[in-house]
Amino acid sequence: MKVYSNLGNKDTRSGFGEGLAELGRINPNVVALCADLVGSLKMQKFIDENPERFFQVGIAEANMMGIAAGLTIGGKIPFTGTFANFSTGRVYDQIRQSIAYSNKNVKICASHAGITLGEDGATHQILEDIGLMKMIPGMVVINPCDFNQTKLATISIARHKGPVYLRFGRPSVPNFTTKDLSFKIGEGILLKPGYDVTIVATGHLVWEALQASIELKNYGVDSEVINIHTIKPLDEKIILKSVRKTGCIVSAEEHNYIGGLGESISGLLATNYPAPMEFVAIQDTFGESGTPVELMAKYGLNKDAIIRKVLKIKKRT
Repeated sequence: MKVYSNLGNKDTRSGFGEGLAELGRINPNVVALCADLVGSLKMQKFIDENPERFFQVGIAEANMMGIAAGLTIGGKIPFTGTFANFSTGRVYDQIRQSIAYSNKNVKICASHAGITLGEDGATHQILEDIGLMKMIPGMVVINPCDFNQTKLATISIARHKGPVYLRFGRPSVPNFTTKDLSFKIGEGILLKPGYDVTIVATGHLVWEALQASIELKNYGVDSEVINIHTIKPLDEKIILKSVRKTGCIVSAEEHNYIGGLGESISGLLATNYPAPMEFVAIQDTFGESGTPVELMAKYGLNKDAIIRKVLKIKKRT
């Protein structure tokens, strides 16, 4: 069994920045747009190497989405960059009407997602973005787990034809996947096999799930851990195969339980293989100001919360 170790904490937004810079070198059709957040989105390397392929739109996110849609008509592959709150909620109409409806090849890249945005507080901590984006027809939704996977995802989405929402974060978190790990849109990754319970996690919660699986051995629970980086299209096969073996499942995500990964999984199970399920997610609330670690603990989004849900579901089965 492969053992995953923390190779050093890194922020996932820097993985996006490195991936974008790499794309700038290998694909001349890739262009980038930003809404006055170049530093936060780690886009400077791309700009330095490709100044003629960058558009600073300013604090005008809706305009940025419209420009990006227009650029695709000439064969360009636009990558838009701003915070997740401004990449979805503020510009939902523009994304739906100008990008998704006509299947424009725009890559909507969103940093500072979820509760781990931290001190900026509830107005910036969007916890509904996955739900908003996955409900748009034709939209691919990706939520990678660490620096390396975010870089791979960034490079991968340039090859996909059609709109993509790529979600990543602000804090430095464990970087544990290897650089040579393959990334395929819509294909989950089995990180640890097990027989007693399935833990399906996405984003920052993947590392927490792995840590929880180690401690669960002390309770005699052999957990299977799956990394679902693509929320839509969902890898139904890997989830159903696992749950048919373990008989129960816990989902873990930094998002409202309404509209998130867990909701998609529950719908899958209800129509294919009904099984007991628990959710580790935001419980339909807004966030608040605080450090990422404090907020993850308060809102039940860490390894301890996963362990509690696993032990709870084992009592039901």
